[in-house]
Amino acid sequence: MTGAVNSGDSTTVLVVDDDPEILNMLNIRLSNAGYRVVTASDGEIALQHAEHEKPRVVVLDVMMPKKTGWEVARALRQNEATRDIKILMLTAIGPQMNEMTAPLYGADAYIDKPFDFKKLEKAIADLLS
Repeated sequence: MTGAVNSGDSTTVLVVDDDPEILNMLNIRLSNAGYRVVTASDGEIALQHAEHEKPRVVVLDVMMPKKTGWEVARALRQNEATRDIKILMLTAIGPQMNEMTAPLYGADAYIDKPFDFKKLEKAIADLLS
Protein backbone atom coordinates (compact mmCIF):
# COMPACT_ATOMS: atom_id res chain seq x y z
CA MET A 1 0.00 0.00 0.00
CA THR A 2 3.02 2.29 -0.03
CA GLY A 3 2.28 5.49 -1.86
CA ALA A 4 -1.48 5.00 -1.92
CA VAL A 5 -3.41 8.20 -2.50
CA ASN A 6 -7.13 8.69 -2.08
CA SER A 7 -9.04 11.67 -3.40
CA GLY A 8 -10.60 13.88 -0.79
CA ASP A 9 -10.49 17.50 0.15
CA SER A 10 -7.29 19.45 -0.19
CA THR A 11 -6.05 18.47 3.27
CA THR A 12 -3.40 15.83 2.73
CA VAL A 13 -2.23 13.58 5.57
CA LEU A 14 0.87 11.44 5.14
CA VAL A 15 0.71 8.26 7.25
CA VAL A 16 4.05 6.52 7.81
CA ASP A 17 4.24 3.10 9.47
CA ASP A 18 5.97 -0.17 8.63
CA ASP A 19 2.91 -2.17 9.77
CA PRO A 20 0.68 -2.70 6.70
CA GLU A 21 -2.41 -3.26 8.87
CA ILE A 22 -1.99 0.10 10.59
CA LEU A 23 -1.41 1.79 7.23
CA ASN A 24 -4.56 0.22 5.81
CA MET A 25 -6.72 1.03 8.85
CA LEU A 26 -5.58 4.65 8.98
CA ASN A 27 -5.89 5.04 5.22
CA ILE A 28 -9.53 3.92 5.36
CA ARG A 29 -10.43 5.82 8.52
CA LEU A 30 -8.81 9.12 7.52
CA SER A 31 -10.12 8.89 3.95
CA ASN A 32 -13.62 8.40 5.34
CA ALA A 33 -13.05 11.48 7.52
CA GLY A 34 -12.45 13.49 4.32
CA TYR A 35 -8.67 13.65 4.19
CA ARG A 36 -6.53 12.90 1.16
CA VAL A 37 -4.25 10.14 2.44
CA VAL A 38 -0.76 9.28 1.26
CA THR A 39 1.04 6.33 2.86
CA ALA A 40 4.64 5.24 3.25
CA SER A 41 6.12 2.14 4.86
CA ASP A 42 9.61 3.47 5.55
CA GLY A 43 11.35 6.73 6.35
CA GLU A 44 12.98 7.28 2.97
CA ILE A 45 9.68 6.99 1.09
CA ALA A 46 8.09 9.26 3.71
CA LEU A 47 10.57 12.04 2.98
CA GLN A 48 10.00 11.71 -0.77
CA HIS A 49 6.21 11.89 -0.32
CA ALA A 50 6.50 14.84 2.08
CA GLU A 51 8.41 16.84 -0.49
CA HIS A 52 6.21 15.93 -3.47
CA GLU A 53 2.73 15.65 -1.92
CA LYS A 54 2.96 18.62 0.50
CA PRO A 55 0.89 17.10 3.33
CA ARG A 56 -0.33 19.37 6.11
CA VAL A 57 0.18 16.61 8.70
CA VAL A 58 2.48 13.61 8.93
CA VAL A 59 1.40 10.77 11.22
CA LEU A 60 4.73 9.13 11.94
CA ASP A 61 5.80 5.87 13.57
CA VAL A 62 9.24 5.83 15.23
CA MET A 63 10.64 2.34 14.68
CA MET A 64 10.83 1.86 10.90
CA PRO A 65 13.28 0.57 8.30
CA LYS A 66 15.73 2.76 6.39
CA LYS A 67 15.08 5.90 8.49
CA THR A 68 13.47 6.07 11.90
CA GLY A 69 10.60 8.42 12.62
CA TRP A 70 13.00 10.59 14.59
CA GLU A 71 15.30 10.89 11.58
CA VAL A 72 12.31 11.71 9.36
CA ALA A 73 11.03 14.36 11.78
CA ARG A 74 14.45 15.98 12.01
CA ALA A 75 14.86 15.96 8.20
CA LEU A 76 11.39 17.49 7.75
CA ARG A 77 12.27 20.32 10.14
CA GLN A 78 15.62 20.98 8.46
CA ASN A 79 14.17 21.22 4.94
CA GLU A 80 12.71 24.63 4.09
CA ALA A 81 10.09 23.00 1.84
CA THR A 82 8.75 20.75 4.63
CA ARG A 83 9.56 22.51 7.91
CA ASP A 84 6.00 23.78 8.46
CA ILE A 85 4.33 20.36 8.13
CA LYS A 86 2.74 19.30 11.41
CA ILE A 87 4.17 16.08 12.83
CA LEU A 88 2.16 13.66 14.98
CA MET A 89 4.23 10.78 16.35
CA LEU A 90 2.20 7.56 16.63
CA THR A 91 4.39 5.10 18.46
CA ALA A 92 4.66 2.16 20.81
CA ILE A 93 7.79 3.43 22.56
CA GLY A 94 5.84 4.45 25.67
CA PRO A 95 4.46 7.72 26.99
CA GLN A 96 7.55 8.75 28.97
CA MET A 97 9.86 8.19 26.02
CA ASN A 98 7.43 9.99 23.71
CA GLU A 99 7.19 12.94 26.06
CA MET A 100 10.98 13.28 26.15
CA THR A 101 11.83 12.62 22.51
CA ALA A 102 8.94 14.08 20.48
CA PRO A 103 9.87 17.73 21.17
CA LEU A 104 13.60 17.06 20.65
CA TYR A 105 12.98 15.97 17.07
CA GLY A 106 10.42 18.62 16.21
CA ALA A 107 7.18 16.68 16.63
CA ASP A 108 4.12 18.79 17.36
CA ALA A 109 2.21 16.05 19.18
CA TYR A 110 2.32 12.34 19.97
CA ILE A 111 -0.08 9.47 20.62
CA ASP A 112 0.89 6.11 22.05
CA LYS A 113 0.01 2.79 20.45
CA PRO A 114 -2.36 1.14 20.89
CA PHE A 115 -4.42 4.18 20.01
CA ASP A 116 -8.03 5.26 19.86
CA PHE A 117 -9.19 6.45 16.40
CA LYS A 118 -11.22 9.32 17.84
CA LYS A 119 -8.24 10.56 19.84
CA LEU A 120 -6.07 10.36 16.72
CA GLU A 121 -8.61 12.21 14.57
CA LYS A 122 -8.96 14.90 17.25
CA ALA A 123 -5.17 15.30 17.44
CA ILE A 124 -4.99 15.75 13.65
CA ALA A 125 -7.85 18.26 13.71
CA ASP A 126 -6.15 20.17 16.55
CA LEU A 127 -2.90 20.36 14.56
CA LEU A 128 -4.80 21.70 11.54
CA SER A 129 -6.62 24.43 13.49
